[in-house]
Amino acid sequence: MRRPLAHPVLGLMCWLGGCSLAPLYKTPATAPPPDSYREAGDWKKAQPADAETRGAWWRVFQDPALNALEARVSNANQDLKAAFARLQEARAATRIARAAYFPLITAGSSATRGRQSINALSYNSLKPGVHNDFLVDADVSYEFDLWGRVRSSVASAHASEQASVADLALLDLSTHAELASDYFTLRSDDTEQELLDTTVEDYAKALQLTENLYNGGAAPLSDLEQARAQLETAKTQAADIRLRRAQTEHAIAVLLGELASSFHIDPTPLAAAITPPPVDPGLPSALLERRPDVAAAERRVAAANAQIGVARAAYFPVFSLAAAAGFESTTAANWITAPSRLWSVGPSGLLTVFDAGLHRAQSAAAHAAYDEEVADYRGAVLIAYQEVEDNLAALRELEKESVSEAAAVTATQSALEQAQYRYQGGLVTYLEVVTEENAALAARLSAADIQVRRLNASVLLVKAIGGGWASHGAAQANRATDGSSPGE
Repeated sequence: MRRPLAHPVLGLMCWLGGCSLAPLYKTPATAPPPDSYREAGDWKKAQPADAETRGAWWRVFQDPALNALEARVSNANQDLKAAFARLQEARAATRIARAAYFPLITAGSSATRGRQSINALSYNSLKPGVHNDFLVDADVSYEFDLWGRVRSSVASAHASEQASVADLALLDLSTHAELASDYFTLRSDDTEQELLDTTVEDYAKALQLTENLYNGGAAPLSDLEQARAQLETAKTQAADIRLRRAQTEHAIAVLLGELASSFHIDPTPLAAAITPPPVDPGLPSALLERRPDVAAAERRVAAANAQIGVARAAYFPVFSLAAAAGFESTTAANWITAPSRLWSVGPSGLLTVFDAGLHRAQSAAAHAAYDEEVADYRGAVLIAYQEVEDNLAALRELEKESVSEAAAVTATQSALEQAQYRYQGGLVTYLEVVTEENAALAARLSAADIQVRRLNASVLLVKAIGGGWASHGAAQANRATDGSSPGE
């Protein structure tokens, strides 16, 4: 059970040395990091390339349109502006706490005229009942930080400020990652839109052909209805993709701080050859140093630890020095003169003798807050490793899915062509053609979905490792593409 610090010897040492009563801070222990990520599989052990740029990580995708959008986010996003304002508040809070290191000096003046009651205890009949009082003085007060209350408050405020810096970095990273993910989703919507628009045209031609055959007596009514149903279903899918694309475009507009009504990105389908670039996840031991959310959680632990020192200092007396000097007179004629001088100086001490358990409750609250922040920090560490493992697994498995789905696209297209030949030869009904057309469309849509999921998984992996560094070759290629120098 935690108890207040009350040992007389330690109290005397604090008196003489001006120590802090906050516990000696150590970063909370977590499970030791593994030598490598389990889901990396055969991924070669990475070596951090700290000399290479990690800020503009989206350049590794080598997409000029994405680069142009990402360049606008930091200065336009309203959430980032709000986070920066919160950082400024935290910096101001640190300055406020530091002000307690110095004496407080105030100055004031007053001029009053009044009448004393004749029934007052201090009434003197020899003095006039109506009198003036002219006063100008300056007061100095200073608290001796013997128990480290001020130092602990400053340490807590400074740690909170550092947490705000990490929060801003996290939001900046998350916003850029969200934009990249939305961008690739938008391009994938363009791919599916193009595919469905082409499919609607093909189905319309097939419906016209089937209708001609039906009118000539060469096709039953069921074939005509199946062709019509298939066309309408494709139109529904195409309309749904247009809706999804519009909403994704609106989301990008908000990220860029623009009105959705006036923002537009021209449709550009993803090329089938676009694949995720190689992303080096680094060593697991370096992950916690790169993740801004982990850094923010650790700094909040430090701030809570310093608050324990503030709570402990409340058990001890507060010693301060007060001084005042000025001029006071009953007439303005001799107000600012030597005989009207006044001054006072002296120390004071204040010790709370009974507070009905207030300080004990404050100390318990400070310790509980510390325990909460420690748990949050350890949870952030676990989530950090989970997110890296999740996206490494996603990249590995989605690559396998892309290979098998590409084979499925080829197979369904071949099956569709055979079904069309048999139908034209009168060997099968139109139902078989419809079945194969639906299978081919589903395979192509699935391939487009897997492609964007791979790209988004690579974006999420970059976010999970705290910003990501490109391989040396990719970094050189990016610099050659955008004309930037290695020092940018």
